Amino acid sequence: MQSMYAFKGTESDNLLKEQKFLLHSLDSMYDLYLAQLALFTELHKKSKDYNEKIKNKLVKTEADKNLNYKFQENQLLHLISSNTMLQEAIANSKLNYWHLDFEYVDILFKEILKSELYRDYCIDEDSSFKKDKHFVIDIFTDIIAPNEKLFDFFEDKKLTWVDDMPVVNTAILRILRKLKLTSPETALLPDLYKDDEDLEFAKELFQKTFLNNTKFAEEISTKTTNWDSERLASIDGLLLKMAICEFQKFPSIPTKVTINEYLEIAKEYSTPKSSLFINGILDKIVKEYQADNIHLKSGRGLM
Repeated sequence: MQSMYAFKGTESDNLLKEQKFLLHSLDSMYDLYLAQLALFTELHKKSKDYNEKIKNKLVKTEADKNLNYKFQENQLLHLISSNTMLQEAIANSKLNYWHLDFEYVDILFKEILKSELYRDYCIDEDSSFKKDKHFVIDIFTDIIAPNEKLFDFFEDKKLTWVDDMPVVNTAILRILRKLKLTSPETALLPDLYKDDEDLEFAKELFQKTFLNNTKFAEEISTKTTNWDSERLASIDGLLLKMAICEFQKFPSIPTKVTINEYLEIAKEYSTPKSSLFINGILDKIVKEYQADNIHLKSGRGLM
């Protein structure tokens, strides 16, 4: 969707160039994932430096005397920081910006220290891996991921990262929730694609939507005579074209799956009323296909 939207804006007719942008954008998602895990490592280092600094103070407050080491000794953060394969991947990709942009680490670390999540974590006598994992997941969900300054930082680093953040953050949470102390190092280095078919599907969907753009637009226009043309020129129109492409060019994908997927994308990226609009148009198109006995789905249980 993002790549098709970018194509619309450039008025380019070079399919290979646009497909290269698509594949580059997909690869950038993995870079964002690694950059976020590098941030976890730097926050863990920061906790050690912070504790060392307090230990070396000549004059200590009462709070300094009761220094808490739970953040420093957090087992999940240690698992991330000590993962040699992960750290090599981060180093090879040159994605650890944090030693240069240390102010973002400082901002997040201070936010964590003053949070209720941190206070509750420190007084909890449970020092299990499960408790440590819940703490890291909570600070990521409530403090790190929503931080606007961090969002601006990622936007400045690479514009394509901005729209990828919800997807990447969701993937990070899913991976962290599954982690165990006995997990192999590869657990933190998932494949970008489930298999080769995933990559081929991405390329095919882009190519076939791209090459049939005018044809799909004409089909949509016959179903939307009473709708504002601006809506069709927006992301809504683009999602409709991609859905029609799946209806016509991917016979093994059930129509219900296609519709549900694009409704979810519309809820995330378009207007509040977009999902209703898209659902209505796609439902009408599917019923016409079925009545005319065209673009039927193949495979058991498909329609």
